[in-house]
Amino acid sequence: MAIKYVPYFPTTVSGQAVLDNFTRTQRILKYKESDKVTERIVRGMPLYEVTEIESVGENTSENMIIHGECVSACAYLKEQGIKVDLVYIDPPFASGADYAKKVYVRRNPLIAKAVKQAEQELEDDELKAFEEKMYGDIWDKEKYLNWMYENLMAIRSVMSENASIYVHLDYHIGHYVKILLDEIFGEDNFRNEIIWKRSTAHSDAEFYGNNFDCIYFYTKSQFEYNFNTIFQPYDESYIARFTQIDEDGRKWESGNLTAKGLSGGGYDYTYKGCRSLWRMPIETMKKLDEEGRLHFTKNGGIRSKVYLDELPGMPSQAMWLDIKPINSQAKEKEGYATQKPEALLERIIKASSNEGMIVADFFGGSGVTAAVAEKSGRKFIHADININSIQTARDRLKTNGASFSVKKVQDGVTLYRNPIQTKDAITRIIPGLRVDPTIGPMWVGSIMDTKYGASPVYVPDLMDSSSRILDIVTMNRIVNDAMTQLPPTVKRVIVYYVDIIDRQELDDFIKDNNDTVIEIELRDLKELLDNAVLQDDVEYIVSEDPMKIPDIFTVSINRFYSDRVSHKIREFNEKSIANAKKKYTPIELSREGLEAIEMVSLDCATADPNAPWHSDAEIKIERDSTVTINGRKTADFWDGKIHAETQPLRMKIRNICGDETIIQLQ
Repeated sequence: MAIKYVPYFPTTVSGQAVLDNFTRTQRILKYKESDKVTERIVRGMPLYEVTEIESVGENTSENMIIHGECVSACAYLKEQGIKVDLVYIDPPFASGADYAKKVYVRRNPLIAKAVKQAEQELEDDELKAFEEKMYGDIWDKEKYLNWMYENLMAIRSVMSENASIYVHLDYHIGHYVKILLDEIFGEDNFRNEIIWKRSTAHSDAEFYGNNFDCIYFYTKSQFEYNFNTIFQPYDESYIARFTQIDEDGRKWESGNLTAKGLSGGGYDYTYKGCRSLWRMPIETMKKLDEEGRLHFTKNGGIRSKVYLDELPGMPSQAMWLDIKPINSQAKEKEGYATQKPEALLERIIKASSNEGMIVADFFGGSGVTAAVAEKSGRKFIHADININSIQTARDRLKTNGASFSVKKVQDGVTLYRNPIQTKDAITRIIPGLRVDPTIGPMWVGSIMDTKYGASPVYVPDLMDSSSRILDIVTMNRIVNDAMTQLPPTVKRVIVYYVDIIDRQELDDFIKDNNDTVIEIELRDLKELLDNAVLQDDVEYIVSEDPMKIPDIFTVSINRFYSDRVSHKIREFNEKSIANAKKKYTPIELSREGLEAIEMVSLDCATADPNAPWHSDAEIKIERDSTVTINGRKTADFWDGKIHAETQPLRMKIRNICGDETIIQLQ
């Protein structure tokens, strides 16, 4: 349950219209159910306990990775008094697409340690991989706009007065969100709609190919904001003007030195037989001549040499055609479905922030915003609800040598790896739940028993952070909309919740408003999810080599079993066999199962299970089975062991799907 609710605004006058704090026009975008989000805004942002689960480096800059959804992360920042100076977000686009992650099965290290055999495998065997759904970008338009409105309001509440925000969307929903942004940040604070060409032409498009995204740029203040002119490379047509080449190979074009037509006047004198009204005094003219920067024309005129390599570039325009998307060969590729190129974020971060400022991304994805911010001398906050995002960003930043803390919002949900997978898993873990197409879209199915018959079941949409809290608004929809449409044979409905405002208030509301004969049973979804999470099974041996100075401690992993990974592989094999047009070779793990391990980390600092993790030794097995040791990439293969110079007290193992298991070694 939330500790409390943090207001979105500094102060709110009782009875004051919510948006009056922000809009000049006081126009509100109206659409179905747009009134429901207003009640949540008045209530405030739910603040949950936030725990530090890992500390990397000294972290004097107080950089953060936050595992939690946007509104909860903002509630924590506001409660801590933290203001951000620049926000970039790349939220779901309401595109109707499911985004999947390629999960690569590593090679058995007990075989791969024989290097020659491993190299042979690399040549002859394709990387074995299966797909795992990361999140679903499937939205009802009205729900999406409510969700975005609440997120944007939360983000605005933690922005400093001179902060800027860039919202990255595409044609599916961008024009609607633009109106929300006008309402929240004010039309006068809209700066640019940036068009980023993210791909080449779509030759298979039915009409015009959609090969661009829109990035909406707003400032919080109309007059006080950070903006630095950014120069981008000249296009080919401009470069073609530099047709002259010096003996040293430098390209140049001639520039006008006369002041004719300029309102500021000029300098009237004769230089080397050429009289004119010049732009500079004769001393400057002589200096340019000494430096070889004058061009004497055939007809006796004098012009300057403008060298291409001395020009800063073209001041960046709102049409970005020069930044290429991530391709399969890019060194920065993290294998994340929606990863954006570093060059895109570098332009944004350098334009709208200065060194030492805080850059935040509340839909952090692959961690590109945090990575570029850190490289550019800024502080960073990376937040995401998806555990794959947290792990990808954490590994990326650690490899870059960044210092940061990893924090977890304790919102009461133990997610499998992300909301979409938890949502899919709920249908498997609710005892007796079955699909029932006769009861309406608000119910996920029904449970059959001898006393009640078929009981419709409501489960909150974990993709929509606002629906996790069971409140009067949601209960009103269940009682007065969904229950009234049920067949007359229904005797009971079951309502699952993640969080609850006031149980007594809900019971009183149900008593006063339930005019049906249907009984309403409330159940805590957290209990169901907590019981469903299983740790992976590990067999290992810890040994010490006293002959080494200092002593070397070795943890040898002999066997690893993950029920979750095995289930995913089995599910993938069955689907692939059913849909295969040619013979399909199923993915199989060895008896030892070490191919299912992605990372092993040792904590030699503390055995306290509640203390933040401190990685004193770490091996990450990359998808090609080579290893990265303590952030240093190698061409070596893993041998199933990890070494530490001091006695390891805890071990963390991450499987290839992203689940992490912590084992007490002492």
